Amino acid sequence: MSFGKITATARYLPKKVVTNEDLTKWMDTSDEWIQSRTGIRQRHIAEAENTSDMCFKVAEKLMTKSKLEPVDLDFVIVATMSPDYTSPSVACQVQGMIGANQAMAFDVTAACAGFVYALATAENFIRSGMKRGLVIGGEKTSKLLDWEDRSSAVLFGDGAAGVLLEASEQASIMKQMLRADGERATSLTAGYRQNKNPFCTNPEVNPSLAMDGRGIWNFALNDVTKSLKEFIGDESVDYYLLHQANKRIIEKIARKMNEPIEKFPMNLMNYGNTSAASIPILLDELIEAGILTLNEKQKVVLTGYGGGLAWGNLLIQL
Repeated sequence: MSFGKITATARYLPKKVVTNEDLTKWMDTSDEWIQSRTGIRQRHIAEAENTSDMCFKVAEKLMTKSKLEPVDLDFVIVATMSPDYTSPSVACQVQGMIGANQAMAFDVTAACAGFVYALATAENFIRSGMKRGLVIGGEKTSKLLDWEDRSSAVLFGDGAAGVLLEASEQASIMKQMLRADGERATSLTAGYRQNKNPFCTNPEVNPSLAMDGRGIWNFALNDVTKSLKEFIGDESVDYYLLHQANKRIIEKIARKMNEPIEKFPMNLMNYGNTSAASIPILLDELIEAGILTLNEKQKVVLTGYGGGLAWGNLLIQL
């Protein structure tokens, strides 16, 4: 049996940077208010680019790094909660843009846990006999926000990143745990589609992103931390790459895990919460900086959590 091995990583961030000070021009907030509560200083915002455009840039970089041809790919999987369309999927758009006409393509919608879900799915395809494919997390959450709502608009940014996963005798993904709790689904909502037709009209619902901040906070510190402890057990871990939502949440999880904060690298101060893109962006940055190195057998945990409510953990060995 073959296993999935991460052989390349890449990221793409849109050029426009929006600082906390920029937000104060039309929003009742301040740099101190945002940083003290979240750790975020700025975020990248896509202007004319859409989610598929950013994911395409990541796919191009991955193909260049790997020196493979697009026709060599068996699958393209994109994790996103902000697609260009309901249909076609972002993955199908990317597949067409790069000419990977032998690859199946589909999106995974698990919000901020999306990349973990997508990578676990891709691993299972490799184990079933496929040879290689792209797994990308990409978000343009800026189009989902109410930009006058400081409780949510200050938190998010746009971007995309991903990996090339190839069949190998050496597995990158050593263990996986995926969880969900749909009973709390309305704790975070976005993009509601009005049920409106000649036979039925329901009351208008705000389609902008909305969340129960306290509920999500408790979910991260209780459910996510409990599952992470259970998942790790006695395993020795070099780094924990947690979804980059809030500095205070990550610091509290580190303390609950009795692990030094140095094992929990963060970049949310520069990008905000990029949802499904946050973990692969961080992964690519750490590899580029030489903190993580492919083929060095470092043990790294990827933990995603958010809307759904969905969360998951992957233990990977690079």
